[in-house]
Amino acid sequence: MEFDMEFRPTTVVPEDIETKSFQIITNEFGPHSFTAEQFPVVQRVIHATADFELGRSLVFHPAAIASGIAAIRRGVPVVADVQMVQSGISKGRLQKYGGDVHVYIAHPDVAVTAKQMGVTRAIIAMRRAAQEAPDGIFVIGNAPTALLEIIHLVKTGQVQPSLVVGVPVGFVSAAESKMELMKLDIPFIANVGRKGGSPVAVAIVNALSLLAEKLDF
Repeated sequence: MEFDMEFRPTTVVPEDIETKSFQIITNEFGPHSFTAEQFPVVQRVIHATADFELGRSLVFHPAAIASGIAAIRRGVPVVADVQMVQSGISKGRLQKYGGDVHVYIAHPDVAVTAKQMGVTRAIIAMRRAAQEAPDGIFVIGNAPTALLEIIHLVKTGQVQPSLVVGVPVGFVSAAESKMELMKLDIPFIANVGRKGGSPVAVAIVNALSLLAEKLDF
């Protein structure tokens, strides 16, 4: 098949591309019940995934946005379940307030303990995180077992997260772990169903840090 015309982008300026993308998202999303504080997070998720259904599936605890922004501005540690989430988060905005992103799943002690106990490294990583950052922002994009462990730690009083971003992707326990999270009366951002993943988790945290930064102006 031959094409007579060469496709050319309407713009190559990064800022213009993002602005136009968000305009398209707003126009195509249509009427919704998200608050003015929640919708920028929804937009970032759709921008990262091009998935409107995923954006519509997001669920926010009423205190999630305010608690997340306040925690970022206090420099509360962000705990990621995997390195991919850690890598994608814009650390400069967190470090501006004294925070940073931590991930424990690759720690040698975590691997040894997980093997000895016959559980996933994600579970042991969350237990270690609970000791070092009990009030942290826990960001789960890949491992449902990590989210289920956080839920257990909350129920047993071992952690009091400032926010839980629970958007693991997958077919085994992903949707179920998010439903369990939504039963808790703690600040959370999650989504319904199997979809999720590192880009979604990263987009949520980056959206919150942008909202936190806007308060400086």
